[in-house]
Amino acid sequence: MRLVQDPQMQLGQVNIAEVKFDPKSRDDTPKVLIGLQYIYTNLEVRKEVFALLEENLLKKVNKKNGRPGMELWKILVLGVLRLNLNIDYDRLHDLANAHSVIRQMLGHADIFDKYYYN
Repeated sequence: MRLVQDPQMQLGQVNIAEVKFDPKSRDDTPKVLIGLQYIYTNLEVRKEVFALLEENLLKKVNKKNGRPGMELWKILVLGVLRLNLNIDYDRLHDLANAHSVIRQMLGHADIFDKYYYN
């Protein structure tokens, strides 16, 4: 059973629509994250994207059974980052654990340090 995103925000968590980016950054990571933020804030686009994700990722999954897996939003963010930045899983793992803006986009609060392990 996968959620798009947990509707209950945790203490210290930043709303994805309110994540701030450096407008003068020449790195490609903020540009990708701004695009993801647009998908998140535009309800019509977000519904279409997650309908496609559910259709392709959850074909044989009974949504009423099983333990909750990684949220679809986190899958989307990590997948888009890996493909658009052309990075391997080791670098993606490091970014997901150490890059504060990426962690905010993943929905992690700084107080509750959730880390991804190999």
